[in-house]
Amino acid sequence: MRKQEVHTSREAGQGHGAGSPAEQVKALVDLLAGKGSQGSQALQPPDRTPESPLRPHGNDLRIQRHREALLNRMGGSPELGSPSPRLTSLLLVEGLMDLQLREHDFTQVEATRGGWCSARTIALDRLFLPLSRVSIPPRISITIGVAGVGKTTLVRNFVHLWARGQVGKDFSLVLPLTFRDLNTHEKLSADRLVHSVFPHAGETGLASAALTKVLLVLDGLDECKTPLDFSNTLPCTDSKKEIQVDHLITNIIRGNLFPGVSVWVTSRPSAAGQIPGGLVDRMTEIRGFNEEEIKMCLGQMFPEDQVLSGWVLSQMQADRALYLMCAVPAFCRLVGSVLGHLHRNRPGPHDTELWPPRTLCELYSWYFRMALSREGQEKCKASPRIEQLAHSCRKMVGTLGRLAFHGLVRKKYVFYEPDLKVFGVDLALLQTTPCSCFLQREETLASSAAYYFTHLSLQEFVAAAYYYSASKRAIFDLFTEGGMSWPRLGFLTHFRSAAQRAMQAEDGRLDVFLRFLSGLLSPRVNALLAGSLLTQGEHQGYRAQVAELLQGCLRPNMVVCARAINVLHCLRELQHTELAHSVEEAMASGGLAGLTSPPHRAALAYLLQVSDVCAQEANRPLYLSQGVLQSLLPQLLYCRSLRLDTNQFQDPMMELLGSVLSGKDCRIQRISLAENQISNKGAKALARSLLVNRSLTTLDLHSNSIGPQGAKALADALKINRTLASLSLQSNRIRDDGARSMAEALAANRTLSVLHLQKNSIGPVGIQQMADALKQNRSLKELMFSSNSIGDGGAKALAEALKVNQGLKSLDLQSNSISDLGVAALMEALCTNQTLLSLNLRENSISPEGAQDLARALRTNSTLKSLDLTANLLHDQGAQAIAAAVRENRALTSLHLQWNFIQAGAAKALGQALQLNTSLTSLE
Repeated sequence: MRKQEVHTSREAGQGHGAGSPAEQVKALVDLLAGKGSQGSQALQPPDRTPESPLRPHGNDLRIQRHREALLNRMGGSPELGSPSPRLTSLLLVEGLMDLQLREHDFTQVEATRGGWCSARTIALDRLFLPLSRVSIPPRISITIGVAGVGKTTLVRNFVHLWARGQVGKDFSLVLPLTFRDLNTHEKLSADRLVHSVFPHAGETGLASAALTKVLLVLDGLDECKTPLDFSNTLPCTDSKKEIQVDHLITNIIRGNLFPGVSVWVTSRPSAAGQIPGGLVDRMTEIRGFNEEEIKMCLGQMFPEDQVLSGWVLSQMQADRALYLMCAVPAFCRLVGSVLGHLHRNRPGPHDTELWPPRTLCELYSWYFRMALSREGQEKCKASPRIEQLAHSCRKMVGTLGRLAFHGLVRKKYVFYEPDLKVFGVDLALLQTTPCSCFLQREETLASSAAYYFTHLSLQEFVAAAYYYSASKRAIFDLFTEGGMSWPRLGFLTHFRSAAQRAMQAEDGRLDVFLRFLSGLLSPRVNALLAGSLLTQGEHQGYRAQVAELLQGCLRPNMVVCARAINVLHCLRELQHTELAHSVEEAMASGGLAGLTSPPHRAALAYLLQVSDVCAQEANRPLYLSQGVLQSLLPQLLYCRSLRLDTNQFQDPMMELLGSVLSGKDCRIQRISLAENQISNKGAKALARSLLVNRSLTTLDLHSNSIGPQGAKALADALKINRTLASLSLQSNRIRDDGARSMAEALAANRTLSVLHLQKNSIGPVGIQQMADALKQNRSLKELMFSSNSIGDGGAKALAEALKVNQGLKSLDLQSNSISDLGVAALMEALCTNQTLLSLNLRENSISPEGAQDLARALRTNSTLKSLDLTANLLHDQGAQAIAAAVRENRALTSLHLQWNFIQAGAAKALGQALQLNTSLTSLE
């Protein structure tokens, strides 16, 4: 439901003349608050009528000044004005997924394997327009995206294009603000908010005609210093009253202030959850790079050296886990800059074995070294020794790291000069090259400076480096920020504290921090940073203990959650990969059944994310217990394909799988449950999930026992479901009643293209219903009906359908007791049908008489590509008739005639026919 507006109406004061700047701001605010008629009167000088040509001219001039000011503020970046396709076509989403609300941005990308799933997109120039003729424009729009995906770039592009009159033409005024700007105020009124971004309001006044529609842009909700609290914030309708900034934004979103203004908020997904869904009219998402866009990005980074661009791409693709993260543009550019730098400055002989980077921490360690080497080159004009920069390096980590760490703990990602002073950051240090590679400076509208890390992951890396260093001398818990705690002595004690905090964090904000902290213990990272950030061999004796400590976080009977999978990422950073390798080998050898401990379950879930083979097939054919699979269910949501054949799963397991398929986060596209013990109850559970599932395209249930009732439940779901394209019910004893239900579904469904109904004891009655449905259906492309009992009556019914149907391309009628009468009807249909490409009639009862009908159809039909007549009763006479037709046919590419009592004479005739036929490539 949309919100109820609680703003109150009150009389607007009548102005006299142009008024002071303050009065002009009040007039604009009144206009924005829905008091346009009164406000416009206040803006009109008494000696001019509303029809005066000078009035719109003056307003146009102010708007033009505002546009010019925005263009100057946006700067002349080459990326402005020509946004990439992914920024001009946003994904329409229906709300936030649990994954987005609860997990770290890296986890979101890893779990979904860098893929963004949405059936609908919306163009940037239609972002604030109605979706249909009967809908209204959105008032509150939110655009979400993980850190570094380009939210601010999108906003800057939109504002730039609006200022040039290219998008958002319905808006007479766009007021862009960032939360970096808003954070500089403790309290703010609606009047001051408008004036801060639109100072021209106070010059001479604005007319209502120039401000028919206004867009307020609020960029970066995740950087707001105080979370929005919609439950406890008091309503405010007074535009002159100064209140806390978070209360002001809350009241604007609720509509208590500026109810007639459109509001556009951008945010990371987790922070966007602060705004109740009932207040949001439209939600969009920025997708990341696809593979082609990664190539284009590298091409833009190295425009003069395509060889280097290709080499960098090959290095990225060599590590699948890192390559998946390159879907995030900021991460892609960071990786590209590191690899490009190292290609131009080849590692020395001591560093050769440390190349290329294999883990996240190794990559960022190389980035750290790159930053140091740039400073050294500026000072010395030559490559310095890392040891020469050790002092300045440790000073930087000590100051920036403390800022980064405590910011991470407090969920603080933007800093101001008072913050820097509190944490002892020397402003002069920020001017050095290494610092500029990590911390960026930006001027706010209040003429103060905001500082932020180039990417969230860089803040986490520097924070981990600080924690690693500080833990050597810290007496108390570093997470308490100087507060009292039990004494904690030694690195291992502090690492245990960090691991516990990370495991307990519900939003996963410490996950990547813990990965970096683990990675700093790996021998390769130690060798990379020895002498600059780390001491040679430091803490190496703790590696085995840390690995044991991490695995101890995987508690028995615990559902495998994102925190558990992050433990496996930490072990990889630590270069302790024995656990993951043991599970990978067990999957390859079929010995997975014996690995049921919590660490093994977590390792399996981890492999489902990072391993191509596991993620594509997820083939677990060896009797996984219900308990083991149940613990994996939260992570199965993000697998593309699941093969759960021959696991003796029964109906209770289908209830659990149905709950997974019903989840709005579900990304499963293909699932196979063949050869289990599923009855109609299990089929009904799966059918319920199909009513809401929007990802599954293939469902294989062959060799179960769902029966007619199970088939009916699935058929009823298919009447509503619009994503399932392939369904196999082979060997499920659905009989005629089940076939009738499937026929009813086919009459309504428009997406199912493959249906397998082999070995289901379906007779003429059931096939008659199916045939009637095929006369209406246009989506089904493949129908497998072998090993039933349709007989000649069923064949005749299908023949009538084929005369009308223009969609079916493959029809399998093997072993269906079809004789010459049924074949005659089918061949008559083939003389007019122009879409069927494959027909399987093997193991029926077709005699030489039926072969004559086949031959006549082959002379006429020009579309059939494959015909299988294996194991019939053609004999020489029938084969010779077909051979004569093959001489003339120019469409058939595959013909099967084995086991038809064919002798030498017929074989010779077929050989001669092949010499004249130019299309047939396979004859058996």
